[in-house]
Amino acid sequence: MIDFGFDKIALIGAVALIVIGPEKLPRVARTVGHMLGKAQRYVADVKAEVNRSIELDELKKMKTQFEDAARDVEKSVNDEVKQANASFESEWSDAKAGLDGPATLHEGMTPAPPHYKHPNKRWRLKRGATPQWYKQRQGIRTRAQSGAARVARFRPPGVKPR
Repeated sequence: MIDFGFDKIALIGAVALIVIGPEKLPRVARTVGHMLGKAQRYVADVKAEVNRSIELDELKKMKTQFEDAARDVEKSVNDEVKQANASFESEWSDAKAGLDGPATLHEGMTPAPPHYKHPNKRWRLKRGATPQWYKQRQGIRTRAQSGAARVARFRPPGVKPR
């Protein structure tokens, strides 16, 4: 930029005082000041716009980098899933072949249904192993009662049956 020292500014001021005159000099100086301010604001706006465009370009580059990284991760995950699925399918087919291997079914035969195995729940035996005194204390029924007997047992005193 142009370098103005004190001596150059004083020379310009003296020439302006002689050419313009002392009456119009303040108004001209004010106008020149306004124009310089507008020029400075315009330059600052241009600089800000250039900086914004540079930052926008950097953000776009960063966005593309993140998208590429996400695509790479997605591709690697998909590859791993496909590989695991293929290994599972091969193991499953091997296991199936091992089950069906020696006893091959002839044409027209249906496979035998699996043999039913009782779940072996022994809750009656376990409940029967509880001592009588504990059952009485906890209020556990030891004998089966009919519905009428239960109603009669829990009927409030003084109420007659119908």
